Amino acid sequence: MINFDCGPVVNRAANGEGVPHVHRLGRKSVISGAAWVAATAVLWPTAASAAEEACFDREKQPYTSVVDGHLHFRPFGGEAVPFKEMVGYLKKSGVRHASVFGIGQRLPVNSDCTYYLDCPGTAVTPSLKNDMANAENVVEFKPKDVDLTLSMTFPDLADPDSVPAGMRMLDKEYPGMFRWMGEVNLIKQAILPNQHEPADLDDIRRWAPFMERLREREIPLTIHSDLGNNENPTQYLHLMREVLKRYPENKIVWAHMGLSKELTTMKPDRHIRIMKKLLDRHPNLTLDLSWRVLEDTYFSKTGIREKYADFLDAYPERAIPGTDFVASRNKNYKVYEQELEVTSRINKALGDEAFRNIALGQNYFELLGIKETAPQICEA
Repeated sequence: MINFDCGPVVNRAANGEGVPHVHRLGRKSVISGAAWVAATAVLWPTAASAAEEACFDREKQPYTSVVDGHLHFRPFGGEAVPFKEMVGYLKKSGVRHASVFGIGQRLPVNSDCTYYLDCPGTAVTPSLKNDMANAENVVEFKPKDVDLTLSMTFPDLADPDSVPAGMRMLDKEYPGMFRWMGEVNLIKQAILPNQHEPADLDDIRRWAPFMERLREREIPLTIHSDLGNNENPTQYLHLMREVLKRYPENKIVWAHMGLSKELTTMKPDRHIRIMKKLLDRHPNLTLDLSWRVLEDTYFSKTGIREKYADFLDAYPERAIPGTDFVASRNKNYKVYEQELEVTSRINKALGDEAFRNIALGQNYFELLGIKETAPQICEA
Protein backbone atom coordinates (compact mmCIF):
# COMPACT_ATOMS: atom_id res chain seq x y z
CA MET A 1 0.00 0.00 0.00
CA ILE A 2 1.21 3.52 -0.82
CA ASN A 3 0.64 5.76 2.14
CA PHE A 4 -0.42 9.33 1.46
CA ASP A 5 0.83 10.48 4.87
CA CYS A 6 4.32 11.66 3.99
CA GLY A 7 5.02 13.37 7.29
CA PRO A 8 5.42 17.14 7.82
CA VAL A 9 5.80 19.21 4.66
CA VAL A 10 8.81 21.47 4.64
CA ASN A 11 9.23 25.03 3.44
CA ARG A 12 12.63 25.13 1.82
CA ALA A 13 14.44 28.36 2.47
CA ALA A 14 16.93 29.95 0.12
CA ASN A 15 19.82 28.22 1.90
CA GLY A 16 18.25 24.83 1.15
CA GLU A 17 17.41 24.00 4.76
CA GLY A 18 13.95 22.60 5.40
CA VAL A 19 11.83 24.09 8.15
CA PRO A 20 8.44 22.52 8.96
CA HIS A 21 5.84 25.10 7.98
CA VAL A 22 2.08 24.59 8.05
CA HIS A 23 -0.48 27.29 8.65
CA ARG A 24 -4.17 27.93 8.29
CA LEU A 25 -5.75 30.08 5.63
CA GLY A 26 -9.49 30.60 5.13
CA ARG A 27 -11.60 27.54 5.78
CA LYS A 28 -8.91 24.90 5.45
CA SER A 29 -5.57 23.99 6.91
CA VAL A 30 -3.17 24.42 4.01
CA ILE A 31 0.51 24.33 3.17
CA SER A 32 2.06 27.72 2.57
CA GLY A 33 4.88 29.13 0.54
CA ALA A 34 7.23 26.79 -1.27
CA ALA A 35 6.11 23.79 0.74
CA TRP A 36 4.01 22.69 -2.21
CA VAL A 37 7.17 21.27 -3.84
CA ALA A 38 6.74 18.31 -1.54
CA ALA A 39 4.43 17.05 -4.25
CA THR A 40 7.52 15.42 -5.70
CA ALA A 41 7.46 13.01 -2.78
CA VAL A 42 3.81 12.02 -3.23
CA LEU A 43 3.24 8.76 -5.07
CA TRP A 44 -0.18 8.49 -6.69
CA PRO A 45 -1.87 5.25 -5.61
CA THR A 46 -3.94 2.87 -7.61
CA ALA A 47 -7.66 3.55 -7.76
CA ALA A 48 -8.35 0.69 -5.37
CA SER A 49 -5.84 1.78 -2.76
CA ALA A 50 -6.95 5.43 -2.99
CA ALA A 51 -10.59 4.56 -2.58
CA GLU A 52 -10.23 1.88 0.09
CA GLU A 53 -7.02 2.36 2.02
CA ALA A 54 -5.92 6.00 1.94
CA CYS A 55 -7.20 9.51 2.32
CA PHE A 56 -5.73 12.86 1.35
CA ASP A 57 -4.59 14.96 4.30
CA ARG A 58 -4.91 18.61 3.35
CA GLU A 59 -2.96 19.70 6.40
CA LYS A 60 0.13 17.76 5.34
CA GLN A 61 -0.07 17.33 1.59
CA PRO A 62 0.30 19.84 -1.26
CA TYR A 63 -2.54 21.93 -2.61
CA THR A 64 -1.20 21.77 -6.16
CA SER A 65 -3.40 19.94 -8.65
CA VAL A 66 -2.46 16.38 -9.63
CA VAL A 67 -4.16 16.92 -12.99
CA ASP A 68 -3.13 19.35 -15.73
CA GLY A 69 -6.14 19.49 -18.00
CA HIS A 70 -4.72 22.22 -20.23
CA LEU A 71 -1.08 21.75 -21.19
CA HIS A 72 0.53 22.63 -24.52
CA PHE A 73 3.37 20.24 -25.29
CA ARG A 74 4.12 22.18 -28.48
CA PRO A 75 4.88 25.92 -28.87
CA PHE A 76 3.52 28.38 -31.43
CA GLY A 77 6.87 28.32 -33.19
CA GLY A 78 10.48 27.36 -32.70
CA GLU A 79 11.87 24.52 -30.62
CA ALA A 80 9.76 22.68 -28.04
CA VAL A 81 10.81 21.34 -24.65
CA PRO A 82 11.75 17.72 -25.48
CA PHE A 83 8.84 15.38 -24.83
CA LYS A 84 10.63 13.21 -22.28
CA GLU A 85 11.79 16.29 -20.42
CA MET A 86 8.24 17.66 -20.31
CA VAL A 87 6.96 14.35 -18.94
CA GLY A 88 9.70 14.63 -16.34
CA TYR A 89 8.31 18.03 -15.30
CA LEU A 90 4.96 16.38 -14.62
CA LYS A 91 6.45 13.56 -12.56
CA LYS A 92 8.66 15.91 -10.56
CA SER A 93 5.79 18.27 -9.76
CA GLY A 94 3.35 15.55 -8.70
CA VAL A 95 1.07 15.78 -11.76
CA ARG A 96 -0.17 12.30 -12.67
CA HIS A 97 -2.68 13.05 -15.45
CA ALA A 98 -2.40 15.59 -18.28
CA SER A 99 -4.13 16.52 -21.50
CA VAL A 100 -1.56 16.77 -24.29
CA PHE A 101 -2.50 19.81 -26.34
CA GLY A 102 -0.57 20.88 -29.38
CA ILE A 103 -1.08 24.43 -30.59
CA GLY A 104 -3.77 25.04 -33.15
CA GLN A 105 -2.18 28.32 -34.21
CA ARG A 106 1.20 27.58 -35.74
CA LEU A 107 3.63 30.34 -36.73
CA PRO A 108 5.36 29.97 -40.13
CA VAL A 109 8.37 27.64 -40.09
CA ASN A 110 10.59 30.45 -41.43
CA SER A 111 9.60 32.77 -38.58
CA ASP A 112 12.04 33.49 -35.75
CA CYS A 113 9.15 33.96 -33.31
CA THR A 114 8.13 31.51 -30.62
CA TYR A 115 5.17 33.61 -29.41
CA TYR A 116 2.53 35.27 -31.56
CA LEU A 117 2.42 38.47 -29.49
CA ASP A 118 6.04 39.13 -30.43
CA CYS A 119 5.12 39.09 -34.13
CA PRO A 120 2.00 41.13 -34.86
CA GLY A 121 1.13 40.85 -38.53
CA THR A 122 2.59 37.37 -38.85
CA ALA A 123 -0.16 34.89 -39.65
CA VAL A 124 -0.86 31.99 -37.32
CA THR A 125 -2.65 29.18 -39.09
CA PRO A 126 -4.26 25.93 -37.91
CA SER A 127 -2.19 22.83 -38.64
CA LEU A 128 -2.11 19.08 -37.95
CA LYS A 129 1.66 19.11 -37.47
CA ASN A 130 1.71 19.65 -33.72
CA ASP A 131 -0.93 16.99 -33.09
CA MET A 132 1.04 14.47 -35.14
CA ALA A 133 4.27 15.39 -33.36
CA ASN A 134 2.61 14.79 -29.99
CA ALA A 135 1.21 11.45 -31.14
CA GLU A 136 4.58 10.33 -32.51
CA ASN A 137 6.23 11.18 -29.19
CA VAL A 138 3.64 9.18 -27.24
CA VAL A 139 4.13 6.21 -29.56
CA GLU A 140 7.92 6.39 -29.36
CA PHE A 141 8.45 7.03 -25.67
CA LYS A 142 5.39 5.29 -24.17
CA PRO A 143 5.52 7.31 -20.92
CA LYS A 144 4.82 5.51 -17.68
CA ASP A 145 3.64 6.80 -14.31
CA VAL A 146 1.86 9.71 -16.03
CA ASP A 147 -1.43 9.23 -17.87
CA LEU A 148 -1.48 11.37 -21.01
CA THR A 149 -4.57 12.19 -23.07
CA LEU A 150 -3.84 13.23 -26.65
CA SER A 151 -5.91 16.14 -27.92
CA MET A 152 -6.73 17.33 -31.44
CA THR A 153 -5.85 21.02 -31.65
CA PHE A 154 -5.84 21.44 -35.45
CA PRO A 155 -9.51 22.42 -36.09
CA ASP A 156 -10.22 25.81 -37.61
CA LEU A 157 -13.67 26.57 -36.23
CA ALA A 158 -14.19 29.20 -38.90
CA ASP A 159 -13.68 26.47 -41.54
CA PRO A 160 -15.66 23.58 -40.05
CA ASP A 161 -15.91 21.67 -43.33
CA SER A 162 -12.20 20.84 -43.07
CA VAL A 163 -12.42 19.30 -39.59
CA PRO A 164 -13.85 15.82 -40.35
CA ALA A 165 -11.07 15.10 -42.86
CA GLY A 166 -8.43 15.98 -40.28
CA MET A 167 -10.10 13.74 -37.73
CA ARG A 168 -10.13 10.86 -40.20
CA MET A 169 -6.45 11.35 -40.92
CA LEU A 170 -5.50 11.22 -37.24
CA ASP A 171 -7.76 8.21 -36.71
CA LYS A 172 -6.08 6.39 -39.58
CA GLU A 173 -2.54 7.11 -38.41
CA TYR A 174 -3.18 6.86 -34.64
CA PRO A 175 -6.34 4.78 -34.15
CA GLY A 176 -8.06 5.40 -30.84
CA MET A 177 -5.27 7.56 -29.45
CA PHE A 178 -6.93 10.98 -29.52
CA ARG A 179 -9.48 11.27 -26.70
CA TRP A 180 -9.85 15.08 -26.52
CA MET A 181 -10.27 18.03 -28.87
CA GLY A 182 -8.91 21.49 -28.12
CA GLU A 183 -7.90 24.01 -27.21
CA VAL A 184 -9.55 25.41 -30.32
CA ASN A 185 -10.43 29.05 -30.89
CA LEU A 186 -13.93 30.40 -31.29
CA ILE A 187 -12.80 33.98 -30.66
CA LYS A 188 -9.35 34.81 -29.29
CA GLN A 189 -8.76 38.55 -29.36
CA ALA A 190 -5.04 38.22 -28.66
CA ILE A 191 -4.37 36.71 -32.08
CA LEU A 192 -6.56 39.04 -34.11
CA PRO A 193 -3.39 40.95 -35.14
CA ASN A 194 -2.06 37.62 -36.44
CA GLN A 195 -4.88 37.21 -38.98
CA HIS A 196 -7.03 35.01 -36.76
CA GLU A 197 -10.51 34.59 -38.23
CA PRO A 198 -13.09 34.11 -35.47
CA ALA A 199 -15.97 31.75 -36.07
CA ASP A 200 -19.40 33.32 -36.46
CA LEU A 201 -22.92 32.07 -35.85
CA ASP A 202 -23.18 30.54 -39.31
CA ASP A 203 -19.88 28.70 -38.79
CA ILE A 204 -21.14 27.30 -35.49
CA ARG A 205 -24.22 25.87 -37.22
CA ARG A 206 -21.89 24.09 -39.66
CA TRP A 207 -19.99 22.32 -36.87
CA ALA A 208 -22.66 19.61 -36.75
CA PRO A 209 -20.73 16.82 -38.57
CA PHE A 210 -17.64 16.89 -36.36
CA MET A 211 -19.63 17.61 -33.22
CA GLU A 212 -21.64 14.46 -33.92
CA ARG A 213 -18.44 12.42 -34.12
CA LEU A 214 -17.18 13.90 -30.86
CA ARG A 215 -20.51 13.14 -29.22
CA GLU A 216 -20.53 9.54 -30.45
CA ARG A 217 -17.04 9.00 -29.02
CA GLU A 218 -17.72 11.02 -25.85
CA ILE A 219 -14.73 13.26 -26.58
CA PRO A 220 -14.59 16.57 -24.64
CA LEU A 221 -14.05 19.79 -26.59
CA THR A 222 -12.07 22.64 -25.00
CA ILE A 223 -13.02 25.97 -26.58
CA HIS A 224 -11.20 29.27 -26.15
CA SER A 225 -13.95 31.86 -26.45
CA ASP A 226 -13.28 35.27 -24.97
CA LEU A 227 -16.24 36.54 -23.02
CA GLY A 228 -15.43 40.10 -24.01
CA ASN A 229 -13.03 42.93 -23.14
CA ASN A 230 -12.77 45.86 -20.78
CA GLU A 231 -14.79 48.07 -23.13
CA ASN A 232 -17.53 45.47 -23.59
CA PRO A 233 -17.24 42.59 -21.10
CA THR A 234 -19.86 40.40 -22.80
CA GLN A 235 -19.21 41.28 -26.43
CA TYR A 236 -18.75 37.62 -27.49
CA LEU A 237 -21.00 35.85 -25.00
CA HIS A 238 -23.57 35.18 -27.71
CA LEU A 239 -21.10 32.87 -29.49
CA MET A 240 -20.70 30.50 -26.56
CA ARG A 241 -24.42 30.63 -25.89
CA GLU A 242 -25.03 29.50 -29.46
CA VAL A 243 -22.58 26.61 -29.10
CA LEU A 244 -24.20 25.42 -25.88
CA LYS A 245 -27.74 25.80 -27.22
CA ARG A 246 -27.00 24.04 -30.53
CA TYR A 247 -24.89 21.17 -29.13
CA PRO A 248 -26.32 20.42 -25.67
CA GLU A 249 -25.20 16.77 -25.65
CA ASN A 250 -21.52 17.52 -26.35
CA LYS A 251 -19.03 17.77 -23.51
CA ILE A 252 -17.94 21.41 -23.76
CA VAL A 253 -15.06 22.78 -21.69
CA TRP A 254 -14.87 26.58 -21.61
CA ALA A 255 -11.20 27.56 -21.39
CA HIS A 256 -10.32 30.09 -18.68
CA MET A 257 -14.02 30.66 -17.88
CA GLY A 258 -13.99 33.10 -20.80
CA LEU A 259 -11.48 35.43 -19.11
CA SER A 260 -8.40 36.85 -20.80
CA LYS A 261 -5.81 39.62 -20.72
CA GLU A 262 -8.29 41.73 -22.65
CA LEU A 263 -10.88 41.38 -19.85
CA THR A 264 -9.34 42.38 -16.53
CA THR A 265 -11.90 44.74 -14.99
CA MET A 266 -15.14 42.78 -15.13
CA LYS A 267 -17.03 42.76 -11.86
CA PRO A 268 -16.59 39.28 -10.33
CA ASP A 269 -20.24 39.16 -9.24
CA ARG A 270 -21.35 39.72 -12.83
CA HIS A 271 -18.94 37.13 -14.19
CA ILE A 272 -19.98 34.54 -11.61
CA ARG A 273 -23.66 35.23 -12.26
CA ILE A 274 -23.17 34.53 -15.99
CA MET A 275 -21.26 31.34 -15.26
CA LYS A 276 -23.97 30.12 -12.89
CA LYS A 277 -26.74 30.68 -15.42
CA LEU A 278 -24.86 28.78 -18.11
CA LEU A 279 -24.00 25.89 -15.80
CA ASP A 280 -27.62 25.64 -14.67
CA ARG A 281 -28.93 25.57 -18.23
CA HIS A 282 -26.25 23.34 -19.76
CA PRO A 283 -25.36 20.26 -17.70
CA ASN A 284 -22.58 19.19 -20.10
CA LEU A 285 -20.64 22.44 -19.67
CA THR A 286 -17.40 22.28 -17.68
CA LEU A 287 -15.26 25.29 -16.72
CA ASP A 288 -11.50 25.27 -17.27
CA LEU A 289 -9.56 27.06 -14.49
CA SER A 290 -6.28 27.18 -16.41
CA TRP A 291 -3.99 30.17 -17.05
CA ARG A 292 -2.45 32.33 -14.39
CA VAL A 293 -4.42 35.32 -15.65
CA LEU A 294 -7.31 34.07 -13.50
CA GLU A 295 -5.18 34.16 -10.36
CA ASP A 296 -3.22 37.31 -11.15
CA THR A 297 -6.18 39.39 -12.29
CA TYR A 298 -9.12 38.03 -10.32
CA PHE A 299 -8.61 35.36 -7.66
CA SER A 300 -5.73 37.10 -5.88
CA LYS A 301 -7.63 40.28 -5.11
CA THR A 302 -8.91 40.88 -1.60
CA GLY A 303 -12.37 39.45 -1.11
CA ILE A 304 -12.59 38.05 -4.63
CA ARG A 305 -10.92 34.69 -4.00
CA GLU A 306 -13.66 33.86 -1.51
CA LYS A 307 -16.36 34.72 -4.07
CA TYR A 308 -14.92 32.33 -6.63
CA ALA A 309 -14.28 29.65 -4.00
CA ASP A 310 -17.91 29.87 -2.88
CA PHE A 311 -18.99 29.62 -6.52
CA LEU A 312 -16.86 26.51 -7.15
CA ASP A 313 -18.01 24.97 -3.87
CA ALA A 314 -21.59 25.42 -5.10
CA TYR A 315 -20.71 23.67 -8.40
CA PRO A 316 -18.04 21.21 -7.26
CA GLU A 317 -18.49 18.86 -10.23
CA ARG A 318 -18.22 21.47 -12.99
CA ALA A 319 -14.57 22.54 -13.21
CA ILE A 320 -11.15 21.11 -14.05
CA PRO A 321 -7.67 22.52 -13.39
CA GLY A 322 -4.83 23.31 -15.77
CA THR A 323 -1.70 25.41 -16.19
CA ASP A 324 -1.94 26.54 -19.85
CA PHE A 325 1.84 26.10 -19.93
CA VAL A 326 3.29 26.36 -23.46
CA ALA A 327 6.40 24.19 -23.76
CA SER A 328 8.74 26.41 -25.78
CA ARG A 329 12.44 25.68 -25.35
CA ASN A 330 13.15 29.01 -23.66
CA LYS A 331 11.28 27.66 -20.61
CA ASN A 332 12.35 25.09 -18.01
CA TYR A 333 11.05 23.13 -15.05
CA LYS A 334 11.10 26.15 -12.75
CA VAL A 335 8.67 27.95 -15.06
CA TYR A 336 6.30 24.98 -15.15
CA GLU A 337 6.62 24.56 -11.38
CA GLN A 338 5.62 28.18 -10.89
CA GLU A 339 2.69 27.99 -13.31
CA LEU A 340 1.36 24.92 -11.53
CA GLU A 341 1.65 26.59 -8.14
CA VAL A 342 0.02 29.84 -9.25
CA THR A 343 -2.91 28.17 -11.01
CA SER A 344 -3.42 25.90 -7.98
CA ARG A 345 -3.71 28.66 -5.38
CA ILE A 346 -7.49 28.75 -5.70
CA ASN A 347 -7.48 25.14 -4.44
CA LYS A 348 -6.51 26.33 -0.97
CA ALA A 349 -9.79 28.18 -0.56
CA LEU A 350 -12.01 25.34 -1.76
CA GLY A 351 -14.10 23.13 0.47
CA ASP A 352 -13.22 19.44 0.62
CA GLU A 353 -15.68 18.28 -2.05
CA ALA A 354 -14.57 20.82 -4.63
CA PHE A 355 -10.91 20.25 -3.74
CA ARG A 356 -11.25 16.51 -4.31
CA ASN A 357 -13.16 16.92 -7.56
CA ILE A 358 -10.93 19.64 -9.01
CA ALA A 359 -7.44 19.45 -7.53
CA LEU A 360 -7.39 15.67 -7.06
CA GLY A 361 -8.88 15.05 -10.46
CA GLN A 362 -12.28 13.39 -9.96
CA ASN A 363 -14.00 15.72 -12.43
CA TYR A 364 -11.28 15.11 -15.01
CA PHE A 365 -11.56 11.34 -14.59
CA GLU A 366 -15.32 11.41 -15.07
CA LEU A 367 -15.11 13.74 -18.06
CA LEU A 368 -12.83 11.24 -19.79
CA GLY A 369 -14.40 8.08 -18.41
CA ILE A 370 -11.14 7.13 -16.69
CA LYS A 371 -11.63 4.28 -14.25
CA GLU A 372 -9.77 5.96 -11.43
CA THR A 373 -11.03 7.44 -8.20
CA ALA A 374 -9.57 10.41 -6.40
CA PRO A 375 -8.84 9.80 -2.73
CA GLN A 376 -11.32 10.97 -0.15
CA ILE A 377 -10.29 13.90 2.03
CA CYS A 378 -9.16 12.89 5.53
CA GLU A 379 -11.47 13.97 8.29
CA ALA A 380 -10.11 16.73 10.47
